Amino acid sequence: MTKAGRHFLQIPGPSPVPEPVLAATAQQVIDHRSPEFGELGAKVLSKVKQIFKTRYDVIIYPSSGTGAWEAALCNALSPGDKIMTYETGHFASLWSKLATRIGLVPITVGENWRGGVDPNVIEAELRKDTGHEIKAVCVVHNETSTGSTTRIKEVRDAIDAAGHPALLMVDTISGLGSADLRMDEWGIDVVVAGSQKGLMLPPGLSFNAVGPKALAASKTSSIRRSYWDWAEMIAINKTGYFPYTPATNLLFGLDKAIDMLLTEGLDNVFARHERLAEATRRAVQSWGMENLCQSPRHFSPVLTTVVMPEGHSADAYRRKVLKNFNMSLGSGLSKVADKVFRIGHLGDINELTLMGTLAGCEMGFELAGVPHQKGGVDTAMRYLAETSAA
Repeated sequence: MTKAGRHFLQIPGPSPVPEPVLAATAQQVIDHRSPEFGELGAKVLSKVKQIFKTRYDVIIYPSSGTGAWEAALCNALSPGDKIMTYETGHFASLWSKLATRIGLVPITVGENWRGGVDPNVIEAELRKDTGHEIKAVCVVHNETSTGSTTRIKEVRDAIDAAGHPALLMVDTISGLGSADLRMDEWGIDVVVAGSQKGLMLPPGLSFNAVGPKALAASKTSSIRRSYWDWAEMIAINKTGYFPYTPATNLLFGLDKAIDMLLTEGLDNVFARHERLAEATRRAVQSWGMENLCQSPRHFSPVLTTVVMPEGHSADAYRRKVLKNFNMSLGSGLSKVADKVFRIGHLGDINELTLMGTLAGCEMGFELAGVPHQKGGVDTAMRYLAETSAA
């Protein structure tokens, strides 16, 4: 049955696509070897550097974020190389598993599904590696499964304090465009990202931003690669073109999305996300429920992961909300499956969108028989009213 009103897509990505971006992607396909495309490619490849806060090359692949994970690893490393990982959730775990499949040796030095990476652990473990067998430290910036955001500068400082030459690779697939990230300033060697979260695009583009240290490592790395090869991409990207058919219409959309982010101003974008995230957390607390992330300094501006009361199914609750209010909430993944639900508050979102989301959550508790205290929506409204611009 068709339902009136729009669908509320409040999962932590893919996020809703703004109308101007949709319109840009709806243009007629153009010849990807034409002068017109060369101008588009050159413009987008240059402008996207501002979103990563880098002066170095940003490579754009027609792929999911998983492809960008593989590209980062296979370009900079060789079979048998050890990498250091820290399991902050489902996606950190998946990146480690992918590394194993392509012949690398992940060493997981810590696990915390309720907070971010502990830089002290990174430093201590690297100090033990006197032979410098660990070639890269791979961490997730914003862990989409748990709602925790690691402080990447602290990880960089830990690597430097240990005097270790390992590359720093950062997955910011759900963080880019929503949570502050400064590639050059924070000394990140490779940034992995995707189109379908804070960049407000449909799925289909992924990114590797590549610093000079990683690029140098790629000259001697020996994992076989073709589609993912940085060298081939960087060489032809200098002319605005790609070595194979690019996702032309998504590049039109990316061009528009970058303009929207830069017009609002990245600092304003990040402040908006932080404010809406705080309103969400206050609602959760008022409901008498628990945020999966228990470390306030690691609270995510992108999403909030809510722990269901004991004995209640998060998936059953989500189905009730979808059926009655046409709203999608994120599911719990792997270790927290059916134990949590996730509220996405990222991308093209404002106060009214968030209030509709929180109202749907609170009404859903009532319909699903989930124990809660009423008033979470009111708490969030008061906070947003108190913090609104004059």
